[in-house]
Amino acid sequence: MYRLLIGAAMALTATSSFAADYVQQEPVSAPRISGYVEGYLGGVWLHVDDPFGGGESESGWAAGGDGRVNFPINDRWNIQTDAIVDSVWMNHQNIYGYGGAVHAYWRDPSRFAVGAFATITRYGGDDVGNPYSYTVGPEAQIYFGNVTLYGQGYYGQLEDFIPFAGVPGADIWGARAALRYYARPNLRLDAELGFQKLNFPVFIPDIKTFSAAAQVMYRFSGTPWSVFARYQYERATENFGPASVHADLHKFIVGVRMNFGTGTLIDEDRNGATMDTVRPNYVLY
Repeated sequence: MYRLLIGAAMALTATSSFAADYVQQEPVSAPRISGYVEGYLGGVWLHVDDPFGGGESESGWAAGGDGRVNFPINDRWNIQTDAIVDSVWMNHQNIYGYGGAVHAYWRDPSRFAVGAFATITRYGGDDVGNPYSYTVGPEAQIYFGNVTLYGQGYYGQLEDFIPFAGVPGADIWGARAALRYYARPNLRLDAELGFQKLNFPVFIPDIKTFSAAAQVMYRFSGTPWSVFARYQYERATENFGPASVHADLHKFIVGVRMNFGTGTLIDEDRNGATMDTVRPNYVLY
């Protein structure tokens, strides 16, 4: 992980003065159907501190993938569809989630994109039952040469998490901000921050989660293939009156992406399937 991130940072430093001019020469392409399919494999590490000074740690494996397709309606309006699957194996248990999202947005590839999205996800696995969640919210991107700023806000529900008849679902509130930097047209560096809150209507305390992530992606020139590495950290807090439980969850993954309909990573960002959604480390909200 460290060699990959250090190598990306060195490439960024060595090429940044050249890249700003070079990347901005990317043409604004005609609207076309495009997208990608990707898969990943990695590990997760969990540490929990209880209110009495104790704690425990666990580690496990993570795997998943997604596919996204962008459909241009005209020169500016777009519909993007996503299909997603994630799975975690930890402490001899498996939790998985699968679902999808739809984004509808207006985009000027030289300035910004603005729209809205909706998601739905079903969860399963050992001792999980069959809960599901859905979210809706606005999203927007702003383009500054070889930099993209991306923001999302959302509200939703986690249903059937408490398997008792008549118990309402938990409210999901969240926001996310991301920065994408293109050191070259096919070298992308990401930094992300996020916050999410689960409001339960009954005896379960609310859960607040702060998250941060860093990612590097490289696409092989003249091919549809990209490789990426991502590290994501989450800090979840559950309050029990004056006491609280804190959980730190780390996830590191490496993956492969197959692109179609675009020529470079920045072309994909400005003309292709540029939107995405929150994907928690432990799969389940």
